[in-house]
Amino acid sequence: MTPEQYVQEKAAASGSSFYYAFLFLPPPRRAAITAFYAFCREVDDVVDEVSDRGVAAAKLAWWRSEIAYSYAGNPSHPVMRALMPTTAAYGIEARHLLAVIEGCQMDLDQSRYLDFAGLARYCDLVAGIVGEVAANIFGRSGESTLAYAHRLGLAMQLTNIIRDVGDDARRGRIYLPMDELKRFDVKANELLERCYGEPFTALMAFQAERAHRLYDEALALLDPSDRKMQKPGLMMANIYRALLREIEADGFQVLHQRISLTPIRKLWIAMRTNWRGR
Repeated sequence: MTPEQYVQEKAAASGSSFYYAFLFLPPPRRAAITAFYAFCREVDDVVDEVSDRGVAAAKLAWWRSEIAYSYAGNPSHPVMRALMPTTAAYGIEARHLLAVIEGCQMDLDQSRYLDFAGLARYCDLVAGIVGEVAANIFGRSGESTLAYAHRLGLAMQLTNIIRDVGDDARRGRIYLPMDELKRFDVKANELLERCYGEPFTALMAFQAERAHRLYDEALALLDPSDRKMQKPGLMMANIYRALLREIEADGFQVLHQRISLTPIRKLWIAMRTNWRGR
């Protein structure tokens, strides 16, 4: 299997909404974003799939070394062998990859966030930086488009957090800020015990409203001259926002299930965004 085949399979197997947006890119840009996304999946899987914290930390340390070797001209992992030929053309720097790893390291080091400021920093590492790299790969001319990418990454990560509240609680993680749980009188153990009720619904409605506001703020920051090039990002935004609305329509029933959109619906949203340009 070639490095290019490896990253393609890694991206396709994830079933992520990102994959549907990649389909509309010209081959060189599609190769770059697919390899970068495969890198993100690899390091994220370290945290999600390795139960021993020490082993996971060692694996992340290995990835840091692999990045250093790769940018010195000696990549060994198929993901880095596929990614490195694209880095110069699309401005993918070692700091971008290291930031993603730093975000994954935070998942090992802490399982709670006291306030939204702390959560926003985590989101910027695991999603904002990803948005920045993606925006560069898609093509941009305006600096405000970078601000758009970071704001959109935050909105999308908050959507993930809303969707995964129950799954994350069962893994021992609570991303919802502790001060906001206290404000809405929701106890941490109630998330694990799947205790629905008015306080939980109010808490989640608050989170959803924040996410919607961030989507709107992100779109307002997008440089009009970059809108055509950034259509893949707009596809992802529309898919994630449709998911958020689906969760809202279902009354935030996220403690016992993982709400998702069907592949055909994701593809339809991506195609519609491509046609409409927004």
